[in-house]
Amino acid sequence: MDANREQEIAEVLALADAIRGAVGQVIEGKPEAVDLAITALLAEGHLLIEDVPGVGKTMLAKSLARAIDCTVRRVQFTPDLLPSDITGVSVYNQSSGEFEFKPGGVFANLVIGDEINRASPKTQSALLEAMEERRVSVDGTSHALPRPFLVIATQNPIEMEGTYPLPEAQRDRFLLRISMGYPSPASEVAMLERHGESDPLEPLRPVTDAESVMRGIQIVRRVFVHPGVKEYLVAIVNQTRVLPQARLGASPRAGLQLLRAAKARAAMDGRTYVIPDDVAGLAVPTLAHRVLLNTGSQIAGQNAIDLVHSAVKAVPVPSGRH
Repeated sequence: MDANREQEIAEVLALADAIRGAVGQVIEGKPEAVDLAITALLAEGHLLIEDVPGVGKTMLAKSLARAIDCTVRRVQFTPDLLPSDITGVSVYNQSSGEFEFKPGGVFANLVIGDEINRASPKTQSALLEAMEERRVSVDGTSHALPRPFLVIATQNPIEMEGTYPLPEAQRDRFLLRISMGYPSPASEVAMLERHGESDPLEPLRPVTDAESVMRGIQIVRRVFVHPGVKEYLVAIVNQTRVLPQARLGASPRAGLQLLRAAKARAAMDGRTYVIPDDVAGLAVPTLAHRVLLNTGSQIAGQNAIDLVHSAVKAVPVPSGRH
């Protein structure tokens, strides 16, 4: 049994390395952002990339999509985008005399939602069922989405004109929120040399397919988690609710998604089991976008990342390997 588990984890490790190598050809000097994107993929969770314009948010999403031979749809979120553009619509067919379902932009293995906060709240909410249940309901009929199913959404947190901030329920659907940040000078020079005269995505070829990714997801789900590590995880999530600066703490869904992300990170590191460092290292990208600070803490200059760091520091690390 142990030998079989080791072999399965080796498959996931090889899969992650292949995707990392492919995406790394396009995204210069951002290994942490790339690893978090792959973590979301292997945990079959959704990824929110939040940063200023021009730092590679959409490029990361596109390169991850290009590295996998699967169905990909890109949805440009605008104020006039309708919910039916996302979910699909039933159209009457005169020749057959029946209504036919025309799938919307969400029907793909990987959906790239560019500038998601530019769509109206009504259109944003069309994604809720799809992201949580991996199906959509149109005219009383439920339609299953293809698996794996991953939404990678981008948004600009600085420019507020013409945007609609994501509500808490929508943000809670995203497994991870990451920021790209500006590249280092050396990475930026390398980017100019390699991508200045050509499309960086052009030479990128798929290194895996949807079936292999789905198998990796199933292997990740079977990664062992010791009860002590689960208690450690729950304690961190609970701290985000009871710390004095918290107005809204992380939900139970957040704890489940942190567990899935930790399993994916363990497998990507070649381990058949989760360690406390997996949980602590993923706490900020998994929890920070789900919590809200009270007014006093905001005035004092604190933010959600500070709150999650405080929650991690407040919980003793369990001893032992697991």
